[in-house]
Amino acid sequence: MSRGDKSAYTDKQKRQARHIIESEKERGHSEEEAERIGWSTVNKQDGGGKKKSH
Repeated sequence: MSRGDKSAYTDKQKRQARHIIESEKERGHSEEEAERIGWSTVNKQDGGGKKKSH
């Protein structure tokens, strides 16, 4: 299972990760590997959870 608190992510980021995870599972990856890929991709795109505005 995934580690870490995902509450810092926006709803959009969570949807993106779920979509990527499902796609990776369809490609034959394990649940754990699919989650790693999904959240890594979201982090790479957005730099992690919610951005603080000044």
